[in-house]
Amino acid sequence: MDSPVPSLWQRQSDRTLLSTRVFDVRGSRFSHPHRPGSEKDFFVIDPPDWVLVAPVTAQGEVVMVRQFRFGAERLSWELPGGVAEAGESPAVTAARELREETGYEGAPPEILGWVHPNPAIQSNRAHLVVIPDAKLTTVTNWDQDEEIEMALVPMAEVFRRGRSGEVTHALMLNLLFLLEPWWWQRAGEWGDI
Repeated sequence: MDSPVPSLWQRQSDRTLLSTRVFDVRGSRFSHPHRPGSEKDFFVIDPPDWVLVAPVTAQGEVVMVRQFRFGAERLSWELPGGVAEAGESPAVTAARELREETGYEGAPPEILGWVHPNPAIQSNRAHLVVIPDAKLTTVTNWDQDEEIEMALVPMAEVFRRGRSGEVTHALMLNLLFLLEPWWWQRAGEWGDI
């Protein structure tokens, strides 16, 4: 049995509750379109869009990074990525973040898709990108609080780490989910996997 389609609540007003260097928090007043007197305040986090990039070398390896994450209070194996600057396209952000974090550059970025990191409380998108033919070309340019370990990891091992729970960053797992079909379409380029 099909259930009814949920209604689109209507935003009535917004007010900024907190502004930080990485996100704003706003109170948004919404009302249900078919329930009089249903107005309620909800809280929304407004970060800029994020970009995550899978840099794949000509040998079929992926440049992975490991760094300390303050929320989890642990080191985390991930793929490079970061915050899109105002007006910057996901492709430009991907290439910039890859270069800054790892010193690698590659072929033109290919956009695999995007996800809402947490649509219940966040307004931004995370763009998922692959950069083929990645190669070390320059020195890193880390932010003041960054300290990054890098490793070249065979693609099959990257997928194994995602499935085994070694990669716990949810957005990285989203990228791996979209990267896998991209990889299999091109797997012949790397011979035995």
